[in-house]
Amino acid sequence: MRASLIQLSVDSSDTAEDRRRRAASLVRGRAGDDLVVLPELWTAGAWAYDRWQDDAEPVDGPTAATLSAAAREAGVWLHAGSVVERDGDGTLYNTALLFDRSGEPRGRYRKIHRYGFDTGEATLMGGGDAVVTVPTDFGVVGLAICYDLRFPELFRGLLDAGAELVVVPAAWPAARLTHWRLLTRTRALEEQVFLLACCATGTHGDMRQAGHSVVVDPWGTVLGEAGTTEETLTVDLDMTEVTRIRTELPVLRDRVLAVEAPRRH
Repeated sequence: MRASLIQLSVDSSDTAEDRRRRAASLVRGRAGDDLVVLPELWTAGAWAYDRWQDDAEPVDGPTAATLSAAAREAGVWLHAGSVVERDGDGTLYNTALLFDRSGEPRGRYRKIHRYGFDTGEATLMGGGDAVVTVPTDFGVVGLAICYDLRFPELFRGLLDAGAELVVVPAAWPAARLTHWRLLTRTRALEEQVFLLACCATGTHGDMRQAGHSVVVDPWGTVLGEAGTTEETLTVDLDMTEVTRIRTELPVLRDRVLAVEAPRRH
């Protein structure tokens, strides 16, 4: 299967509608791919806290409508990154959306681990409580977002829920690029999954983004890595490698300790 990670650059002068139009155009240009992935909170800016209330939307709001149509037109599975979701009670969530080739919504994941250490996302948003996997025509996809990479128990929960490929949209700070590179390889290797991590570039709020979107195979090998500008990283994946590597090095069957993960969805 062929996957493309669209490493969007977000300019502070853009409106959310400007960003939606540009992202949809880039998605439509990926016809022939199987899976297309966008970064975290690209409509509002992951670090632009002052925009979140104005740019928040329901889970079936304008971003979902625009990108559902783009997925349908391109005939791809589309991981639309994440949006600032406003729930019916007013609570904001960092929510990832997955659409199938016909544009139907197939997965929604509210970010469990909120970044900020008593500021930002940690105080302005609610947290999810579900481990989310989605069956597709190329394998079972697990959903996580950015800061989740620092919490291995979530990825072990995704493994236990059948994940063969995990998608991680992100807005990772450039100052911690070494952590990004280490954690993406580690999560793929320890769960023996393909890991597709799509990070924004440019500047959100006053935080410079790392870029360096990356695709890692179940052996921990980097199959492709982007640079620091807006670009699309396209990689062909052989999903049979998951079974082959898990059979060749069956470390997962030797697990002894189990950690209770959040409830599954």
